[in-house]
Amino acid sequence: MKYDVVIGIEIHCELKTKHKMFSAGPAAFGQRANTCVNEIDLGHPGTLPSVNKQAVRYAIMASTALNMSIDRLVRFDRKNYYYTDLPKGFQITQQFHPIGSNGYLDIETEDGIKRIRIERLHMEEDTAKQFHLDTQTLIDFNRSGTSLVEIVSLPDMSSGKEAAAYVSKLREILFYLGVSDVKMEEGSMRCDINISLKPEGSEKYGTKVEIKNLNSISNVQKAVDFEIERQSKIYDENGRVAQETRRFDEATQTTVSMRMKEASVDYKYFPEPNIFPILLDSEWVKKIQENLPELPDQRRTRYMNEYGLGSYDANVLISNKELSDFYEEVCKVAKDGKIAANWCISELSGALAKRSETLSSMKLSADHLGALINMILDKEISGKQAKEVFEDVLEGKDPKEVAAAKGMKQVSDTSAILALINQVLDENPQSIADFKNGKSRAVGFLVGQVMKKSKGQANPAMTNQLLTEELKKR
Repeated sequence: MKYDVVIGIEIHCELKTKHKMFSAGPAAFGQRANTCVNEIDLGHPGTLPSVNKQAVRYAIMASTALNMSIDRLVRFDRKNYYYTDLPKGFQITQQFHPIGSNGYLDIETEDGIKRIRIERLHMEEDTAKQFHLDTQTLIDFNRSGTSLVEIVSLPDMSSGKEAAAYVSKLREILFYLGVSDVKMEEGSMRCDINISLKPEGSEKYGTKVEIKNLNSISNVQKAVDFEIERQSKIYDENGRVAQETRRFDEATQTTVSMRMKEASVDYKYFPEPNIFPILLDSEWVKKIQENLPELPDQRRTRYMNEYGLGSYDANVLISNKELSDFYEEVCKVAKDGKIAANWCISELSGALAKRSETLSSMKLSADHLGALINMILDKEISGKQAKEVFEDVLEGKDPKEVAAAKGMKQVSDTSAILALINQVLDENPQSIADFKNGKSRAVGFLVGQVMKKSKGQANPAMTNQLLTEELKKR
């Protein structure tokens, strides 16, 4: 039987604030356990929360970038449940009045652009982190109270590829906004997927299964694809899909049951009594919205229009913001954006991978790379020589000084190149005969001999042209 797949995604994203959502406690990853906490985070009696203004600013930025309506009246609610990672016994969230609502995100699919509707974006605080050992459970409260936004999509996705594309696009936007570091492997962006299957064309939804805490985009696609296969098999065998929460097991590449969800939990929500409603100043909100940083789609379009890049090269650059920002700096010097893109995508990325380094850790200057590209364009050095110079440029050296020290200077003087060509032809009569007999490889061999005699300084294009002309005369 064929099935329609229905997928909705909830994403929890930690905001890059210095302090926590409702306290002055430091928000930092990787610190010694239970050192980034204060009385409010631990829920001590008599403590009162105060709203982090920067978190509200970031929530407005994210909501605007996701085409959402902003609720200027900020209100919080209590979500009551008793669990060891929640010291207060409740979580402060925005259940009834999210700051952002009714947005959307466009993703690229095999069938073209698809719009994914986003129901809401709301602010809340994070929980503590538990570590389950064989005989005990340890709790680190450093994460407790960290500023979060939860972004909830409508069930508009229908495949693992679409789910992965949505998470990837959303992650890219949040990173370019600078509101989060979106490091899924560190837990600062966590993804929960709700998935159900129904007979093709049916109006009635199937049983919903939740997959919790996916920590990479590739795992999003793998988990969804496996779950589609698992549920399809159950329905094909006239079985019943259980309403449950599952997790993705990377070792087996399967989803594994965590707990059943036969009934909805009553969290007994009610308005947070210790935070009065806050009416945001309309001019403040407007100023935030009008001063968003350039978003990925805007930058992608600009690269294609301004620098003449194809969609592939533009997407490669956009997918790595550090590389994209560096490319921007190179283009301030380089005369050709396309060639600059080629160098950043191939030579530079290759060097980074080979050295296991990042741009921030390297001595390479964007100005120097731009100058090196101009030296090629101005025919001061050949492309082959440029690659040799590039090794020193990676160490922070000026390309002109490197080329001069190595005695590199591309020869474009016709008479000088002709003299070398005739010398090579006189030394290789067999290659002339091969050329006359239609063996085109002879030209490549002879060009190589000329380049060798010129110590790589002869202009390759000019050498090829002049050599062909001379061969025809012989």
